Amino acid sequence: MHENKNYTAAFIIVTGLFFMWGFMTVLNDILIPYLKGVFDLNHTQAMFIQFAFFGAYFIGSLIYFIISVNYGDPISKIGYKNGIIVGLIISATGSALFYPAAHFLMYGFFLSALFVMGLGFTILQIAANPYVAILGSEKTASSRLNLSQGFNSLGTTIGPLIGGYLIFKYFVGGEINGADAVQVPYLFFTGIFILLAILIKLSDLPRLTKDETLEKGLSVLKHKHLIFGIIAIFMYVGGEVSIGSILISFLGLENIAGLDPSVASKFVAFYWGGLMIGRFMGAISMSKMKNMVLKYLSMLGIPVIAFLVILYFNDLRTAAIYSIFLLINFIGFLFGKSLPNRTLFVFAFISVMLLVTALLTNGVVAMWAVIGIGLFNSIMWSNIFTLAIAGLGKYTSQGSSLLVMAILGGALVPVFQGMMADAYGVHFSFVVPILCYLYIAFYGLKGYIQKVEKSI
Repeated sequence: MHENKNYTAAFIIVTGLFFMWGFMTVLNDILIPYLKGVFDLNHTQAMFIQFAFFGAYFIGSLIYFIISVNYGDPISKIGYKNGIIVGLIISATGSALFYPAAHFLMYGFFLSALFVMGLGFTILQIAANPYVAILGSEKTASSRLNLSQGFNSLGTTIGPLIGGYLIFKYFVGGEINGADAVQVPYLFFTGIFILLAILIKLSDLPRLTKDETLEKGLSVLKHKHLIFGIIAIFMYVGGEVSIGSILISFLGLENIAGLDPSVASKFVAFYWGGLMIGRFMGAISMSKMKNMVLKYLSMLGIPVIAFLVILYFNDLRTAAIYSIFLLINFIGFLFGKSLPNRTLFVFAFISVMLLVTALLTNGVVAMWAVIGIGLFNSIMWSNIFTLAIAGLGKYTSQGSSLLVMAILGGALVPVFQGMMADAYGVHFSFVVPILCYLYIAFYGLKGYIQKVEKSI
């Protein structure tokens, strides 16, 4: 379908969406310590930023799932192009609400704005991922999705750098202080969302819809590996987001690094940048490349480039420390043997070891042990998702919707870690993501195995 047409320009525009929602999602990690200071919040209260944002994913996808089961897939009716435009308009509305939220200085207003923006991102997730896959030949669909996801990670990498500079340094350090410091950045993002919506509206994009029939009922729940997978997605998103959310506070501890938030935000970029590096390595590792020498040399090329980039923008000590984790990441891929479940188990196990190390140590060791986890988060979403929908057949759409709902983990787990931080300290609170990665290790070891219950 549409394989003979060239949609390169369309692909570039849609890939911009992946970049934007990656950028905006990780910007919450900057908002947490910032609004925590503005409103004098404790850690639990500050984590409601993630609760509002990721809770919208759950509410939005739940509503979408119910509508789909009872009335048919909405995006199949309006088309992917219009679905993306709707998602962008909702996202722009949420971003624009930051202006009155800052004006009235209401924390609840900020949370409402984040919730609306999260609803917009939910629609974008549901529409943009399959749309990228069908913008061209089926043979290159995987390649296009991997490239788009890479730009999503690029957004999560530079988000803390730009956001940290704009909010902490440029505005707070300049003439604009208090909650007003977020007004200009989020008005700018509102304009970007509207511009993208206009570009997509005017672009020569095909009004594609999917032909598959969404099965009614709950028979999909008889697939145990899907149920375990839903929990695994919950744990993965929860663990990943909770670490990123509290990282600035963690790096600010005197026994860890004693960093100012504006400086700490630079290291948050290392955490999220690890996902980009790991995803590109994972794309090669999981490929069907037959020449193993070329395969491993290609994989090694990515951390070498990462090392040189880090060295250029930082110093030799920082690049040398991070290269240790790049090497461990490469070895992890070797132990994974290009098998999704095995690689998932290895990376989850390494993440547990790094978190235990962070709990038992202080200073630079604990600091980098937590930052390095980003590299091992890289392949978890795609591997869990792929393993969870394997063998679902006609129930694939329902299974996918349920997996998207599990993004709720990003709303709940950070709150639990915030409660733990308030009760026992930020350092000890990392026991929460340890539990998340232990479950993910189980899923990679046993939980992924396909079993179908005769009844539910």
